Amino acid sequence: MHASRKLWTWLAVICVLSFAVLGWVGTEIYLSAPPIPHQVASRDGEVLFADGEVQRGQQAWLSAGGQQLGSVWGHGSYLAPDWSADWLHREALALRDIYASKQFAKPFADLDVEQQAALNERLKREMRANTWDARTGIVNLSPERAQAVREVAAHYSALFGNDPKLDALREQYAMSAGSLVTPEDLRALPAFIFWSSWSAATDRPGETAISYTSNWPHEPLVGNGPTAGAGIWSIASVILMIGAIAAMIFYHGRAHEGEDPVPPKADPLFDLKPTASMRATRKYFYVVIALVLAQVGMGVITAHYAVEGQSFFGIPLGQILPFTVSRTIHTQFAVLWIATAWLATGLYIAPAISGREPKYQALGVNVLFYALLFIVAGSTISGWLGTLQHLGNDFSFWIGNQGLEFTSMGRVWQILLFIGLLFWVLLLGRGLMPALRTPSESRGLIAMVFLAALCIGGFYATSLTWGPHTHYSMVEYWRWWLVHLWVEGFFEVFATAVIALLFTRLGLIAASTANSAIVLETIVFLFGGILGTLHHLYFTGTPTFVIAIGAMFSALEVVPLAMIGVEAWRNYQRSKAAAWVQAYKWPILCFIAVGFWNVVGAGLLGFSINTPIALYYMQGMNMTAAHGHAALFGVYGMLGIGLMLFCLRGLSDRAAWSDKLLAPMFWCLNIGLAMMVFISLVPAGIYQAWASVTRGTWFARSPEVVHSHLMETLVWLRVPGDVVFAVGCVFLALFAFKLATGARGSNYIVGSVAPAKS
Repeated sequence: MHASRKLWTWLAVICVLSFAVLGWVGTEIYLSAPPIPHQVASRDGEVLFADGEVQRGQQAWLSAGGQQLGSVWGHGSYLAPDWSADWLHREALALRDIYASKQFAKPFADLDVEQQAALNERLKREMRANTWDARTGIVNLSPERAQAVREVAAHYSALFGNDPKLDALREQYAMSAGSLVTPEDLRALPAFIFWSSWSAATDRPGETAISYTSNWPHEPLVGNGPTAGAGIWSIASVILMIGAIAAMIFYHGRAHEGEDPVPPKADPLFDLKPTASMRATRKYFYVVIALVLAQVGMGVITAHYAVEGQSFFGIPLGQILPFTVSRTIHTQFAVLWIATAWLATGLYIAPAISGREPKYQALGVNVLFYALLFIVAGSTISGWLGTLQHLGNDFSFWIGNQGLEFTSMGRVWQILLFIGLLFWVLLLGRGLMPALRTPSESRGLIAMVFLAALCIGGFYATSLTWGPHTHYSMVEYWRWWLVHLWVEGFFEVFATAVIALLFTRLGLIAASTANSAIVLETIVFLFGGILGTLHHLYFTGTPTFVIAIGAMFSALEVVPLAMIGVEAWRNYQRSKAAAWVQAYKWPILCFIAVGFWNVVGAGLLGFSINTPIALYYMQGMNMTAAHGHAALFGVYGMLGIGLMLFCLRGLSDRAAWSDKLLAPMFWCLNIGLAMMVFISLVPAGIYQAWASVTRGTWFARSPEVVHSHLMETLVWLRVPGDVVFAVGCVFLALFAFKLATGARGSNYIVGSVAPAKS
């Protein structure tokens, strides 16, 4: 108990200090973010972009699809360009041609080598010069650059408008004509894209050859290349990671972790009769399966748009389900079904652990279910209609689609979801309170489950921190608080504690051992994970020290994954500890799969892009998608399915349970995921990385690469993996259908050692 208290103290100290540093970094980002000019004007007096147009352009881009339609500073989808890189390259080419025409009366391509070299050097000097006047808030441009800006702005207004000359390009970008309909938005959009590009190329005040985005994107024409800090801190992070892994292996070897206890002769969870609130969670899991099927279907459509753009095998599906909508649903449902599985698991186990059910708990579980169903359906429908009907910036932010990846639902729906999560924490706390008040060996684990749940509910408040006019750097700062800390942080702590708690209830792990182990694992994970959030923010208009902190702590995120294989092997051994454990074979195998994908998806693929030098060339490329698919579904998705199966085991008739359906489900999901990642996404990411290194970010995201024969072939090579994966989903749906229909009229329930009291 003394050792456990010390670990809890260390956990508290690490969390307080880490969040203090993360908060301090946020204030520094706010103070040093790229300035938003009141005007962008030519030195001859012409106003190119007026006061407020940068902010309105940001709103316009987000309402048109935002991060579901290309990306800015590398964050978003990968089919349309990164607009910052695209503008930067187009402006550089236009400005060179203007120089050549005025100075030599020839196109740049017709000049000799010496003339081209002279103009290239002039281009770099002009593009990198910081002409923002802090006193007036005006960015002043030379007449030549102003002309280049007007040319590129006209292209963007035509692209997001209805110009039929750009229909072919829109097809390649999978974007619809008339993405923006009001003249004010079409005029403001180029202001925001110009500003994001200007921030990426112009030198910081008092710095030389370092832009506000630390020289991202790679663009040789304007002298954008990786900074010295990106290389040095990448090397340092690798050295730190190797040293920390060695220290963890040394500690693990010295710790002499005790053997698992002798398992009970019979299933300790055999005789539990689920309470009313436990039975009420069953419908959550069927909604989970429905969301899985919908998410996979949208994923198939979204992937196919990479080939046809606006059609699905010749059907003009883009007219009613454009890429921005299908991708929004695909990414949003992924988070929602995983979260729903974990929320329902918490509600299921609370009465089973405490041995009693609070009054009106079942009513609360039912109310929460229908509230969550309303939020999911309402946010999806309103986002879809808002996109199709072009209902404007205010509708998009408050009710429709905010255009931010993984946090796309309108603000009203976010507020309702936040209230729902707090209500979930209340229900979970009511259910766990008797167990928390009673001294027991498992009380530390139960406390960890509740604290993680409290953080899940509380930290969703970060989705409410930005407004329609918030600086884009700060939007990204707070968005990654939610995506990284909420999804990759506290949900993982919650799920790990729940798994340990379930294993202790089965008698496969000693509670005293699990108590200390879970707190120690949480310390190790959050020590790297909290400040590791900053690796998402290297190039989003943040101070240069963000690269140093993010690189070092994101390297530490990989350290605990080095021992995941050992834990997976021990879980496999536990699955064979006694004959009755075979009843939980597939939930346990899902937990083992989580270990595999933690090493491969989060570890190998994650660290392949996490170092600053690697991410400099691969941000916004398909290597990120490979990591995202392997980690999001492989780790969190398989974890959600494993927890769901465990709960359904206790809610269902043994006669209706079908391992024959679960076996192909498990193997098809994992093999299909491996196929789509390693046959399609990883090769595509490597090819794009080569293109980015050799010619620049703009080229890696250009139609010349994205719609090259090789890339489109790699898209088609996703089909076998997608088919295998989809077959696994079908088996999961068949299993759920058989479970639902076969359990009717039966009182033979699998459960725990004693009935919970209602």
